[in-house]
Amino acid sequence: MTPHDKLFIPGPVEVSEKTWAAFSRPMIGHRGEDFKNLYRAIYPGLQTLFGTKQPVFLSTSSAWGVMEASIRNLVDRGVLCCMCGAFSDKWFDVAKRCGKNAEPLQVDWGKHIDQKAIDRQLATGRFDTVTLIHNETSTGVMNPLPEICCTLAKYPDAALVLDTVSSFSGVKIDMDALGIDVMLTGAQKALALPPGFSLFSVSEKAFARAEKIPNRGFYFDFLEFKKQQTEWMTPSTPSIAHMHALQSKLDEMFQEGLDARFARHARTNALVHEWVRRTGFEFFAEEGFRSKTLTCVKNNKGIDVLELARKLREKHHLVIDPGYGKIRGKTFRLSNMGDETEETVGHLLSCLDDVL
Repeated sequence: MTPHDKLFIPGPVEVSEKTWAAFSRPMIGHRGEDFKNLYRAIYPGLQTLFGTKQPVFLSTSSAWGVMEASIRNLVDRGVLCCMCGAFSDKWFDVAKRCGKNAEPLQVDWGKHIDQKAIDRQLATGRFDTVTLIHNETSTGVMNPLPEICCTLAKYPDAALVLDTVSSFSGVKIDMDALGIDVMLTGAQKALALPPGFSLFSVSEKAFARAEKIPNRGFYFDFLEFKKQQTEWMTPSTPSIAHMHALQSKLDEMFQEGLDARFARHARTNALVHEWVRRTGFEFFAEEGFRSKTLTCVKNNKGIDVLELARKLREKHHLVIDPGYGKIRGKTFRLSNMGDETEETVGHLLSCLDDVL
């Protein structure tokens, strides 16, 4: 049996055998007591992970479904889209396609979103919603969340929608303490589950806003999610296998301890950073605003990144990402999120040394 190619790309990440075993548990009906008990069982752990007392919802979709839903459920006057990479840039396009009045707050790829710029825009009164990606996966930039949330606190009319797709469960984020109105994530990043599933939570302020917004649709209507959750149900057929896998993963997380999990991500991330410096590469993201779950490496040495990725896969059965979108080949991305340890990340780095 040939060894499988292990993923060190920033999602989907490697899924453990234990998680796959949970994914293949016997099927249950999604409208019966077994399902309600499953949802009930995972619920307290989800609220702890989100740092919220608000309901936590399960969406059988990629995180883009919830990102679009946030636009449809919350935007009335206008939405300020904070743009610093491929995914935050695309959210602006999504808002326009939903027929909303959207304006960009654009910075160069590799730079962070500055709270002062948000402050200036919100002071105009044109916006009732702000979209922000906490950890821009394409560039490896982690935006300064506490500072941005402090700025938003000055504007109680403005709802903050936060994408934590590639940071959730890798770093500590307290939804309630920070005053986040919609916090969403996907299954296939630091949660280390198979793709096709997302999780989100919604504040009271955001529910109140949604009630006044017409044409929210059905599949992603926040109020429909809220109504169904009170009965431990979902508005439409959920991916039960994902929920079984999530239950297994939550058990693992709380066994390890959340602080220990965050510390492990910080240590594996630091290993990658040391490697970048030692090998003479540079970081694509500016200093002080770098992700703790992945590293976007600048190809300042002018190597053939696609060839590097090909050789690493052929020789060592390890898969890295040769850069996303317009920075493909000019960067490459190394992930340390999910179940990775100092040992597994160390192995990746020594294999990279070998290929280089």
